[in-house]
Amino acid sequence: MRTLKLYKFLLMPALLLSLQSCFVAKDYNRPATVVEAETFRTDQLPADTISMAEVSWRTLFTDPVLADHIDRALENNIDIRIALEQIEAAKAYFKQAKAGYLPTLGLTTQMTHQQLAHNSQFGSLFNGSLNQYEATANLSWEADIWGRIKSNQRAQSAAYLQSVAAHQAVKTRLVANIASLYFQLLALDEQLEVTRETVANRMNSLETIKALKEAGNVTEVGVKQTEAQLYRAQAVIVDLENQVRLLENTFSILLGEAPHPIERSDLDLQELNTELRIGVPVQLLRNRPDVIAAEYNLVNAFQLTNVARGNFYPTLRLTANGGFQSLDLADLIDTNSLFANVVGSLTQPIFNRRQIRTQLEVAQAQQEIAFLEFRRSVLDASREVSDALYNYAAADAKLEIKQNEFEAYELATSYSEELLNSGFANYLEVLTARENALNAQLELVNIRLDELNAVVDLYQALGGGWK
Repeated sequence: MRTLKLYKFLLMPALLLSLQSCFVAKDYNRPATVVEAETFRTDQLPADTISMAEVSWRTLFTDPVLADHIDRALENNIDIRIALEQIEAAKAYFKQAKAGYLPTLGLTTQMTHQQLAHNSQFGSLFNGSLNQYEATANLSWEADIWGRIKSNQRAQSAAYLQSVAAHQAVKTRLVANIASLYFQLLALDEQLEVTRETVANRMNSLETIKALKEAGNVTEVGVKQTEAQLYRAQAVIVDLENQVRLLENTFSILLGEAPHPIERSDLDLQELNTELRIGVPVQLLRNRPDVIAAEYNLVNAFQLTNVARGNFYPTLRLTANGGFQSLDLADLIDTNSLFANVVGSLTQPIFNRRQIRTQLEVAQAQQEIAFLEFRRSVLDASREVSDALYNYAAADAKLEIKQNEFEAYELATSYSEELLNSGFANYLEVLTARENALNAQLELVNIRLDELNAVVDLYQALGGGWK
């Protein structure tokens, strides 16, 4: 008889070990096909083991006014503060998952009053009623045989790290947006200065054209054409001033403040001297926060698939409860009132209306979705790096060309005005040269802005700005 009991005692662990061999929670490994050597498409810069993303934004942006704006934005921006609260929420779930190995303990106190029939078996014995008092402690613990608790802990850890990476991604976008808007404001200031000088020059030219009309060298048509050019330049000033106000409003919101004028320096003072190095493709997985967050999302989905797969296997649970039980409240805390029981259970799901199978299939589909999103984030990152490099190269190539174009139009304007005053040129030639010179000068400012923005875009695309 004792041999039979020993056999039964050893049978359950052996059965659990044999079942465990059927399922062991898998470890996550990064998919090998996500990052390839040809991830960056560029023929401008060689790949280097050092990326400009490793450079702090304080080193990249040397304008102290811009640095002050970025500091204020990182402290007060609404999206930053929301991301920080999301980290706290994810941390709470992670702490809960870490406690999954611990037992649950509860304490219950209760009083039960039962009114008995006098003609019943116990009615006459207890005078028609029965009071019972209890103070009970309940303890329950689940053995993590299949790694479900461990997989859930890993899933919540990945979710927490994903929230941290998401916060870093918000910082990266914010730094880039602040810098880009700041440079746009400087460019608009430059264009406003150019246009105001043009308006002043055209007012002087209008007086000259009127004098030439009095002398019979031009007609009234020439005067009106010159007036129209003046009005057009004045309208450009109105548009530029409106753009400045709208950008200042947007900039203020990024700072977490109500709309107000934005302090700034000059476009000519902006120098981004950091060497443009893109690193190697795999560094995107270490530097770019949104790609990091996408991979942690994949890890989370992978571990939740482990949890769903483990639900097919038995659950070993130990429960115990004990305490004091008495018919008289005065005798409740007494050694004779003590009671206790311990139960060990092994529960195997057999038929539950396909719920476990559905949970596994949904988890597997969500894992595949997370992988595809991870893959897309890497592809998007590589495209943004390539775009920024080509934009920078194009702006750099156009800068000298546009400078030459502006200088040519400026000389043409000067020559045509001299010829007009001497009676050897048509006033239409003067008007055309002036308009072309203004447009070329405004475009030149835009190209300088494009060059600065291309560096900012490359910095953001490589994952810089959050360190």
